[in-house]
Amino acid sequence: MSPKIWVHAEIFDGTVSEVSLELLTKARELAPVLGGAAIEATLLGSAIESEAARLAGYGASRVYAADASELEMYSPRPYALALSYLAALHKPDIYLFGATSTGSSLGPAVAARLKTGMAAHCVDLRINGDKKLAALVPSFGGRVIGEILCPGSSPQMASVKPGIFKASEAAAGRVTVERVPPEAWADANPKGSLKPLAIVKHPPRGMPIAEAQVIVCAGSGIGGEENWRLIERLAESLGGAAACTRPVLDEGWCEEGRMIGTSGRSVRPKLYIGFGVSGATHHVCGMNEAGVIINVNRDEATPIFEVSDISVEADVNAILPRLYEALRR
Repeated sequence: MSPKIWVHAEIFDGTVSEVSLELLTKARELAPVLGGAAIEATLLGSAIESEAARLAGYGASRVYAADASELEMYSPRPYALALSYLAALHKPDIYLFGATSTGSSLGPAVAARLKTGMAAHCVDLRINGDKKLAALVPSFGGRVIGEILCPGSSPQMASVKPGIFKASEAAAGRVTVERVPPEAWADANPKGSLKPLAIVKHPPRGMPIAEAQVIVCAGSGIGGEENWRLIERLAESLGGAAACTRPVLDEGWCEEGRMIGTSGRSVRPKLYIGFGVSGATHHVCGMNEAGVIINVNRDEATPIFEVSDISVEADVNAILPRLYEALRR
């Protein structure tokens, strides 16, 4: 039997999420190394037929689709029941999930039911010399990249944050859509299930960092909240978005959606300007694909300068206010 790489295609607002298309693109890269593996997808939701066909444009040759009104909103138990049923039946070699709020809970639940492991929040995936999935994950505070293997269990599972890979369309091909029967997600213990009632959205303040072509990022070296507010105003004056590293978020100066890194967002702006950013691997993995990278830091040995196109060795307090005033004028 030929090997198979599966991608769970997550639906958001009735549309397949970008991270699912990114994973299908990565699966096309891995497939030849795995001996010409078939690329297939799972898709759960309501009124999803057009989205199932769309997956063919990114390399999926088969889509296992469960289309039912009761699956319109994500619910952990029925989703995990359906996907573990499918994986046990069709036995994929590799099963990939987006490390989103949904995928981060769904993937491990499926892995537990299949009695396999799952590498979470990966920054890269590759096939090693033994034809096994090697999942790369930052370790020891981001100082090293660890390689996680799960060679004795199947499927080999991993989750990847949105934006780590870049989605690209494949040559149009035929896709077989296989309907998943209702018994696949039938719950033998409905009293133990949670039932979603509604989706409540809170739009972020300012431009989302995933959409911005210019990002101004604050690290622990900015000093205080007043400089974070200045970062926000500078980003706005440049028509971009303000972002941060973990220490700034932990101080409570901004909302979680502003953090760049393996536990935050991955971005590819045309211009990234960092102030007081140290350059931990957890952060660099989320922004090193930016077009032009400029960083201001008074420490000449800071790791962020290693990935910078322009490095400014200076005190943030000497540069940030003057730059903002110059742009404002």
